[in-house]
Amino acid sequence: MNMLVSTAELALHLNDPNWVIFDCRHDLVDLAKGERVYREGHIPNAHFANLEIDLSGEKNGKNGRHPLPSQSAFTAFLARHGVTDTSTIVAYDDAGGPYAARLWWLARWVGLTNIVLLDGGLPKWIADGHALSRDVPVPKPAALRAYANINADALMLVSADDVKARLNDDAAMTLIDARAAERYRGDVEPIDPVAGHIPGAHNRFFKDNLNPDLTLRSAAELKAAFTALSSNPPTQFVHQCGSGVTACANLFAMEYAGLSGSKLYAGSWSEWVSDPTRPVAKGQRQGAAR
Repeated sequence: MNMLVSTAELALHLNDPNWVIFDCRHDLVDLAKGERVYREGHIPNAHFANLEIDLSGEKNGKNGRHPLPSQSAFTAFLARHGVTDTSTIVAYDDAGGPYAARLWWLARWVGLTNIVLLDGGLPKWIADGHALSRDVPVPKPAALRAYANINADALMLVSADDVKARLNDDAAMTLIDARAAERYRGDVEPIDPVAGHIPGAHNRFFKDNLNPDLTLRSAAELKAAFTALSSNPPTQFVHQCGSGVTACANLFAMEYAGLSGSKLYAGSWSEWVSDPTRPVAKGQRQGAAR
């Protein structure tokens, strides 16, 4: 199945009731920006998906900045916006896909598979000459089966305890940190209270998956990049970032490259450092090229 849709193809389906479009724009510092820019202009008939509300669950101070919503809550959100079992779901943002990939991952988590990302996102849509709209579509609730994807957690997620048990064990886990290199090294930390990274993690900034126009690099390029990190099978790759969001972009890239089955540590760095007994590393990964 296709994982990307071009701007030209999406333009042909803007009024197709079976295509449901979500604008996932967000800013990790200015939390109100996504909805603000959505109201200033968005792809026609796109609904707004708020990362803080729709794509995340309740925070308790120990589960990270963007804990997962419950499967039932996320399914209900989709249903309220007209998603059915046969819908094509399209997600986009303006940052190279990390927030759209969060929605993609959640949709797969609740058992849906017909979801694509807009290649290049909103910047490519605008660059290709397509119009924006300020009209906010009126949601038309639909019947969507409440998926009880009972195997999803075991197949798609790892916990902080799982990660801790495999620290620095490259044969058991290839941990990939999707944050920018300066945050990974601990040179700066603009969001979380502790700087650094989980010991043993490799750094693969999610934006390294992109071409200059924010479209996704080829499957062959992505496969080469991820397999260069480890000879482990994809099922032993675990993705994390600051809060389990941009990690989804790396997970998406691996799936697109044919490296299926990698997992998400949803709590990520913000959950990890909420427990001061968990170890922290700084600088380059030990043994990594400098």
